Amino acid sequence: MINNDVLRSIRYMLDLSDGKVVEITRLADADFPVGKEDVEAFLKKDNEDGYVECGNAVLAHFLDGLVIHRRGRNPDLPARPVEKRVDNNVVLKKLRVAFELKDVDMHAVFEAAGFPISKPELSALFRQPGHKNFRQCGDQLLRNFLKGLTLRVRGG
Repeated sequence: MINNDVLRSIRYMLDLSDGKVVEITRLADADFPVGKEDVEAFLKKDNEDGYVECGNAVLAHFLDGLVIHRRGRNPDLPARPVEKRVDNNVVLKKLRVAFELKDVDMHAVFEAAGFPISKPELSALFRQPGHKNFRQCGDQLLRNFLKGLTLRVRGG
């Protein structure tokens, strides 16, 4: 899925202002160079003037910041390195951690979106890429997860 769409979906889901998105992004790294103007450019539609593609580094910092924002920082553990490559599986994992979702919750989110998946399908999404049962998370699956999670968070 396009990083801009993921950022746009999460921003809508949590009803975040542009300033809050910047604040959350900087929770992962206070020195990360992102400003309100950047967020405004990321949130524009791709055919609008001023649209800028949201890079992997920005989305990775935002997702890590979201985990810290929702769950708090653990002072006993060293900060995790930010992901270099962000794909749909990474987005799914980060959102699962941020919203503290168990398997039952994940199934309920997919069910709410009208896109039920089986237990083996779900567990395959969270395996390591080299594992024989690993499954790549497709755009449709992530889109439906974001839709179901939005329904759960916003109440609908």
